[in-house]
Amino acid sequence: MDLLYLDPSAPLYPARLRAIPDPPERLWVRGDPHALASTSVAIVGSRRASPGSLDLAHRLASDLARIGLTIVSGLARGCDGAAHRGALDAGGTTIAVLGSGPDVIYPAEHDALAEQIVSRGAILSEFPPGAPPLPHHFRQRNRLISGLAHGVIVIEANDKSGSLITAGCALAQGREVMVVPGTVLAGRNRGGHQLIRDGAALVENAEDVLAVLVSAVPGLRASEASESPRGGAAAPLGAEGTEPPEDTVLAALDPDDPQDFDQIARRCGVSAQPLLARLADLELSGQIARHPGGRFVRCSGKVIT
Repeated sequence: MDLLYLDPSAPLYPARLRAIPDPPERLWVRGDPHALASTSVAIVGSRRASPGSLDLAHRLASDLARIGLTIVSGLARGCDGAAHRGALDAGGTTIAVLGSGPDVIYPAEHDALAEQIVSRGAILSEFPPGAPPLPHHFRQRNRLISGLAHGVIVIEANDKSGSLITAGCALAQGREVMVVPGTVLAGRNRGGHQLIRDGAALVENAEDVLAVLVSAVPGLRASEASESPRGGAAAPLGAEGTEPPEDTVLAALDPDDPQDFDQIARRCGVSAQPLLARLADLELSGQIARHPGGRFVRCSGKVIT
């Protein structure tokens, strides 16, 4: 097992964690440490989530991962596991923050999922190898889930949910807090609905999330939420909704220089939702390839128009 140790002086120690009020004095990483610096959003929620909430966590993570956002969660049962799987199923990158040592997977049934995460992202812990999954470890690690991300999405949280701790950490760290509303029956969403009353953003899909993240993530634009229909197809590239004569997205990419989503958006001047659609088309046609960490390269030196 390849294991990387980082302290705050290490170049690969994530800058966003270095800036939180109580940064970890040490980190152990399995997988790609560069993923820790990628543009990311956390998805957290109930360990005993309803089937509908599990499907939503998976679908939302998939949609955001296809844009190039890294999905951060805690590898727990329920919404956490669904979010990790959604990112992986979309060919994206995901980070699992553990409440145990980096070599101690909890719950044990997520061992295979953890190996997939290592191959396409990273597992992160501030607890040394062999550390058990103690209850207070999970409360402590929640600040790292929010600290790594630009924003936190809460799905199905009751009024005693650990997800509320993560949301509280996010607020203290200056991160965006978003909540997917749900049924009022059985109190499953009472905690999340209280977050909305307290000012958290109500989100229903990836477009809503992008609109909230505009102020936190360079390269995202406020106009994208209104440019594309809710739940529908992405708007085409170019002003006035027409395809540009030259493919500016493909032209912005290089075979030898992997670019993340933010870099591509800045280079080609295309807003996030249309850029998502074009990257997906180019990847499906084999003209570009996705590298670990949500970075893209052109597959040849020729720009196809």
